Amino acid sequence: MTDALYLDSSTERRFEATVERSLDSRVVLDRTHFYPEGGGQPADRGTLVADGREWTVTDVQKSDTIYHHVTGEPPAEGTVATGTVDADRRDTLTRYHTAQHLLSAILLDEYDAPTRGNQIYTGYARLDAAYDRFGETELADIEARMNAHVEADRDVRWYTLDREKAETELDPERTRIELLPDSITELRIVEIAGEEGVFDRTACAGTHVEQTGDIGFVVITERESAGAGEERIRIELE
Repeated sequence: MTDALYLDSSTERRFEATVERSLDSRVVLDRTHFYPEGGGQPADRGTLVADGREWTVTDVQKSDTIYHHVTGEPPAEGTVATGTVDADRRDTLTRYHTAQHLLSAILLDEYDAPTRGNQIYTGYARLDAAYDRFGETELADIEARMNAHVEADRDVRWYTLDREKAETELDPERTRIELLPDSITELRIVEIAGEEGVFDRTACAGTHVEQTGDIGFVVITERESAGAGEERIRIELE
């Protein structure tokens, strides 16, 4: 099983790894900082370099293990390669993912509107929430609250927690642990500090900034109906 280094550090961009399996246009590494698509966050892109050759990593997917899709004939098993994650892409997706956590928490706390779905892109992010309709005043309030957290530059941290303990201690509306397979016995918890104590705490395997100030100024650019009783909010980061 590939050691998912990105779970511990969201800032590392270069690493060395050994090719454990090589098949068609994919390779399995013994360790990786490449984030596989999941949780609404797209996969990382980048390169693998070994023995004077370079492969472009075009996609990363996780099933039984983490598969790195590469251009051309993949490196042979046993090859020691240097992986480099596309830093600009990762930084952007990381900022948007943390911003989405802020948005989800504010909608739940202030409007009793739980998140029903989300998707992150390199130019914007969208979130679907259970709510009839957000008016202009409400949207302005949500945007102001998000930027207040950005300006406060609060700590963001992550750690693992036993599933049974998480089910006892964490808010099920935020974590939705019941949707995770029973085989997952340890959860990665992402926590955003508040003015007093913790502002948001939820289970998440995505990448995140270490300070809310790194998100950048948030602008709500659009809202639309996502179906009966659901609203879709789109945000962009300046």
